[in-house]
Amino acid sequence: MEKKTVVLIPCYNEELTIEKVIKDFREKLPDAEIFVYDNNCTDRTAEIALKAGATVRKETRQGKGNVIRSMFRDIDADCYIMVDGDDTYPADFAPVLQRLVLEEGVDMAIGDRLSSTYFTENKRPFHNFGNKLVRNLINRLFDADIKDIMTGARAFSRDFVKSFAVMSKGFEIETEMTIFALDNRLNIAEVPIEYRDRMEGSSSKLNTYSDGIKVVRTIFSLLRDTRPMKFFGVIGVFFLLVGICFFIPIIIEYANTHLVPKFPTLIVITAAWIVGILSIFCGMILTVIKNQSRQEFERFLNLLRMR
Repeated sequence: MEKKTVVLIPCYNEELTIEKVIKDFREKLPDAEIFVYDNNCTDRTAEIALKAGATVRKETRQGKGNVIRSMFRDIDADCYIMVDGDDTYPADFAPVLQRLVLEEGVDMAIGDRLSSTYFTENKRPFHNFGNKLVRNLINRLFDADIKDIMTGARAFSRDFVKSFAVMSKGFEIETEMTIFALDNRLNIAEVPIEYRDRMEGSSSKLNTYSDGIKVVRTIFSLLRDTRPMKFFGVIGVFFLLVGICFFIPIIIEYANTHLVPKFPTLIVITAAWIVGILSIFCGMILTVIKNQSRQEFERFLNLLRMR
């Protein structure tokens, strides 16, 4: 059977570039259906996209995560190519990622900007720092080696799209996708792609500071949910070590004088040890629950492939 590919373009006020993006992807993937999701645009993005031959749908809940949630729920295909509507990603990458998904069984194919032209093309230094910070955090916390976490150029299999429960509302969605794939041991591949800065007159919708804080918060939230022993274990060990540090002077003084004059400190130390032990046990219990959840997910994937 012929496999279906779709191109998904979430958009918010991209009237300067959306026509070119649609035409470029139509040229590279002539058999793919192109969907543009209008996320409350106040310019002519939707009108231009419709005239360019794309299927235009509207998502009234603001935020990229909300748009992708609707895209993944609404559309059924074998390969999903996702790209931003700002023309920062040349369409040349699309057939490469499509082949990885359809022919090599990759669940998420990533267009890696950071190994290519991103740091020379991008004119926002804090974005460069943010990309490196997020990449290093995720790779260290999740024992991974992903080159580009925040890229907007990706391709997905049907298994990924129909099993991914979107929780994010905004730009932290890329982080959530990556951690979801890592946590569930899905097949990930990365391909270096060209990146070019936005054209003059086109502005980024990403707020460096507020969106950056949301991304970091999402990382630690997902670490708690997907690696509970690591998250709660570190907290538990911290409280135990703090307790030990304050307990050592007390035990030394007791050895010398056979007196314990710092009872309030001793009470606080005991409380810290209790918190530490409880935290470690919480991590152990939640790890068992997480492993059971992972088994259920594998069964779900098997049922999904039978449909």
